[in-house]
Amino acid sequence: MTTTLSANSIPPASAPLREDSIIMALVGLSHASSHFSHLLLPLMFPIFMKEFGWTFTDLGMMSSLFFVVSGAGQACSGFVVDRFGARPILFAALGLFALACLIASVANSYPAMMLVAVLAGLGNCAFHPLDFTILNQRISSARLGYAFSVHGLTGSLGWAVAPLFMGVMSTVFGWRSAYTAASFLYLLILALMVFNRDKLLTSTVKRQVNLPRSHDMAFMRLPVVWWCFCFFLLSTVTLAVVQNFSLPILQALHQVSFEAATLTLTVYMLCSALGVVVGGFVASSFPFRSDRIVASSMCGGAMLLAVCASGWLGALGTMTVLAATGFAVGIGGPSRDLMIKKATPPGATGRMYGLVYSGFDVGFAVSPLVFGAFMDRGWYSATLACAAAVLMLSVGVALGVGRNTGPVQAG
Repeated sequence: MTTTLSANSIPPASAPLREDSIIMALVGLSHASSHFSHLLLPLMFPIFMKEFGWTFTDLGMMSSLFFVVSGAGQACSGFVVDRFGARPILFAALGLFALACLIASVANSYPAMMLVAVLAGLGNCAFHPLDFTILNQRISSARLGYAFSVHGLTGSLGWAVAPLFMGVMSTVFGWRSAYTAASFLYLLILALMVFNRDKLLTSTVKRQVNLPRSHDMAFMRLPVVWWCFCFFLLSTVTLAVVQNFSLPILQALHQVSFEAATLTLTVYMLCSALGVVVGGFVASSFPFRSDRIVASSMCGGAMLLAVCASGWLGALGTMTVLAATGFAVGIGGPSRDLMIKKATPPGATGRMYGLVYSGFDVGFAVSPLVFGAFMDRGWYSATLACAAAVLMLSVGVALGVGRNTGPVQAG
């Protein structure tokens, strides 16, 4: 695509560390708020089953709707971010999250919760395009690897905080009050972003009026785009199993308490965050081997998850190994983002990340439908084993991304 870009569209070679740090922190908080939303509904599944009598399939449909809306929106939101800039889209997304939580706090029916899923999915859809647009335009080139590490770390922390926040609030005040508190939390984050809005300004991409609209889609002809999409789809199928069903799986297979299962999910996310920190140094040290680092990380995670599926280690051992799975997968996070950056044509950051990361949402949408049916049939070990097998498939796809990445031109 022929574009007109301001100087801000190219990462500066050097900028003050304080400036970069503030931007990393703001974008990190943005990413954490997005990942927090992924668990707004799944964390309440045991409560919904008890209070409303919904099945795993019903709950899987709810989670799938969230990610169908998010995935469809994400593929389109990259174009919107390129056209209007990241900042206004971020403000709108945080507002949608607050509204979704407020509606959830008073919902009394399945259709009402499905509306919550739609609103939250719309809020979630733009975060990867807008986050990476801000980072690629505002962070110094030499610090991008660390910026991607912070981005991945805060996303994992968003997942880790959600079970603690929603679990404690629902236990002490009730699940409806937990959603009310989450709504206020999103409004507080929105206020902080508005206060620091000058740090979030990005340039826009202006297409030449004499070019056909189809020219904007030229980047989609690159094979590496679809390799990246498939990688996100496959790797996310496994993550969705852990997020949606690890609690009932641990309860069914090892008779652990709800509190212990919730704590395990939190520790998994914290270990994932720790893995991302380590992965940031690995990505910065070996930037030209990102595909191999990602493949190795996914391979390790798949093998650990297969051990969990076996049930050989009992309750405590399984919970420990499941947490270690998060660390193994987390190491590959920053290298994954560098892998995508290398495949991105100039001037197409928002569109590229929007399309590629929509595979993330497709994986989250498909996984609950398939494995929700597994769970309703009592195939708990098979659910974990199949998730491990899918994660192993992503290893080959990551290596395929590396083979297909080469010099790219603005499309």
